[in-house]
Amino acid sequence: MEASQFKSDQYVRFCPGCGDHAICMALQKAMAQIGIPTHQVAVISGIGCSSRMPHYLNTYGFNTIHGRGGAVATGVKTSHPELTVWQMSGDGDCFAIGGNHFIHEIRRNVDLNVCVFNNRIYGLTKGQYSPTSPKGFVSKSSPFGTAERPFIPAQLVLGARGTFYARTLDVDMPTTVDCLVAAQQHKGCSIVECLVNCVIFNNGTHAWIADREQRAEHSIILRHGEKMIFGKNNDKGLAVEIDPVSFVPKIIVVPADDPRVLTHDAHQPDPTLHRLLALMGQDRIENVNAVVENELPIALGVIRNVEEETYDQAVNGQIAAVREQAKAKTFDELTATLESWEM
Repeated sequence: MEASQFKSDQYVRFCPGCGDHAICMALQKAMAQIGIPTHQVAVISGIGCSSRMPHYLNTYGFNTIHGRGGAVATGVKTSHPELTVWQMSGDGDCFAIGGNHFIHEIRRNVDLNVCVFNNRIYGLTKGQYSPTSPKGFVSKSSPFGTAERPFIPAQLVLGARGTFYARTLDVDMPTTVDCLVAAQQHKGCSIVECLVNCVIFNNGTHAWIADREQRAEHSIILRHGEKMIFGKNNDKGLAVEIDPVSFVPKIIVVPADDPRVLTHDAHQPDPTLHRLLALMGQDRIENVNAVVENELPIALGVIRNVEEETYDQAVNGQIAAVREQAKAKTFDELTATLESWEM
């Protein structure tokens, strides 16, 4: 299939330069690569810039109310398990008003592909801070800097017992497409955190990794089964070291030829190492005034990908089992078994 088959006839109304354009194009490329016909795909969203996405994809779509995309997407997938369901959300729509739906769709492991557009700002409502804005961030609603600690999306996913988590960057089209394809292929709740730039209200929010000259030194693309190597000259690797006092494991940077360099295992059921990898580089993300020493690269790519029974499999399996054992197979047969009287 061709990416053009997944483009709708609607004018794309993202601001010129917005990172959402890149994710939209990556979605169209990924859907074409996956090869599922357009009439077998549903795209569900809440409210926000990213939530306009159903209008720009030539699939079934539903633009729901603020924060409720997860609830509607769960209903669509449970009632129509044959459909491939994508949920589009932003850091405000997903982590603020929609936070409860978000953690429960992960906990239930509903077979959904959830794209969270994280630009660390409320863009549609013109520049208030969001749940992922770093502490000290100055915005229209925090003129003296936020006093709040931000959510770390990876922690939410892993804390809710997530089975799939990937992180990608709007300016890295190949990695974004790979993550989206992997998300669809995963059976369960797939979360893809898309780091995007809001050119109007939070321009340059991811500049430390979006800048081509800095990206190789400040990020690492994780691929299952491959060594964790990064750097402009691929001369650095990641290893684990146990603190001799606290016995707490931590990630360290070593030369690429060091035998301790880790091989990425996204399929490891235990989330300990996945959490360590997902939290690398968070000092810079959490606090705008952070002084970063011995900086670790931020991890991009598929960080966690493990198999568990999905919610829709469990629910529909339960319905089938109950129907098999039930004496009444139809509604008419059921009503015939109930007590009745004449008036």
